[in-house]
Amino acid sequence: MTTLPPVRLRPEIAALAAYRQGRVPPEGGFKLSSNENPFPPLPQVAERVAAATALNRYPDGAAVALRERLAARHGVDPAAIHVAAGSVSLLAQFIQAAAGPGDEVLYSWRGFEAYPGLVTVAGATSVRVPNDADGGHDIDGMIAAVTERTRVVIVCSPNNPTGAVVPAAGFDRLLAAVPGDVLVLLDEAYREFAIGSGGADGEAVVAAQREGRLRNVVVLRTFSKAWGLAALRIGYAVGDPAVLAGARSTAIPLSVTEPAQLAALVSLDHEDALLERVAAIAERRDVVWRALVDQGWPVPRPWGNFVWLPVPGDTGRAADAFHRRGLSVREFAGEGIRVSIGEQESVEDLLLAAQEVVGSRQATA
Repeated sequence: MTTLPPVRLRPEIAALAAYRQGRVPPEGGFKLSSNENPFPPLPQVAERVAAATALNRYPDGAAVALRERLAARHGVDPAAIHVAAGSVSLLAQFIQAAAGPGDEVLYSWRGFEAYPGLVTVAGATSVRVPNDADGGHDIDGMIAAVTERTRVVIVCSPNNPTGAVVPAAGFDRLLAAVPGDVLVLLDEAYREFAIGSGGADGEAVVAAQREGRLRNVVVLRTFSKAWGLAALRIGYAVGDPAVLAGARSTAIPLSVTEPAQLAALVSLDHEDALLERVAAIAERRDVVWRALVDQGWPVPRPWGNFVWLPVPGDTGRAADAFHRRGLSVREFAGEGIRVSIGEQESVEDLLLAAQEVVGSRQATA
C-alpha cells in the first residue's frame, strides 16, 4: 500500500525507489550481497578507532591530515585531494556540481545501481549505454551517445556488478572523444582487486594531470572495499583543484567523521598487510570463477571482489537457491545476481547453489 505524502514533493523524487541492500542472510550464514571485505579490521585500525574519545567534537571538515597524506602518495598538491563519506558521496557531489535540469549524465548499464538515483536527485537526465556482450563498457556506443547536453560521463572500472574492466586503450579513446569541458568520473572503487588487468588506471590520469593534461577527469577511490572500512564511510577523489572545489560546495558539511579519518590514516600505514588480504580475496575469486565456468555459467572475467551470474528472467528463484544455503546475494531483477567473494567457508555453499541454479536452467532450456 502506497501512502501519499502530506506535502508536495518533486514528482521524480516521489517516484524514485530508495537504495536498498540485499537480504539479511539466515542465522549462521554469509552475507555475500554488499561486496564487503570479509576480513575483520586490522588490530591497529580497531585500536585507533576505539581510542578516539573526542566524540563531542566535530571532525576536521577539511580532513587536512588525510589529504596531505594522500597528496604525498599521489604526488599532487593537497588541493587536488577531496575526501568524502565514501565514493557514493563523491559521485553525488560531482554530479550535482556539474549537471542539472536539461543536462545529461552518461554511463554504461548495467552499472552501479546508485547512478540513476544520483542523477535524478540532481535533476539531470540519465543516458544509459548497454554493456557489451562481455559485461563491459561499449566504448563506441558511449562515444556516439555524447551530445551537447552531456555534462558528466561516468566510467566504472572494474564495473559493478559485472566485474569487467574498461581497457586502457578504450578509456583513452573515450577521453579523446569527450569535450574537454565535460566532467569524466573514473569510478575505481574496486581497483585494488584489478591489478594486472590491463584496465584503465587512475594513476595514469593523475600523472597526466601533473603535466597539465586531462583536467576534466576526476579519479574516485574508496576505503570501503579493499581497505575494509565500509562501516566508517570514507573515500577520496583526485583531480583538478577547481573541479574539486565545485564538489566541496555541494557536500554536506562535516560528514566525514574523525574515526573514519583516523582509520584511513592507520590503514595507509599498514598497506602491505591489507594488500595481502586483497591478494587472498582475488585468488579466491579466480577459483570461484573457474569453477562457475566449469559448471556452464557464462561468467565474465571478474576483476572486482565479486562475480556476476547472468540470470535473465526469474532472478528471484536463483536468489532463493542461494538463500536456502545460507547465502545472501544481490539480485538485479530480470538480469542476474551478483555474489561477493566472502569467507573461505562460504565458497562450497556458493558453488553448490550455483550448480543447482545452472542445472535447473539447463534442464528447462
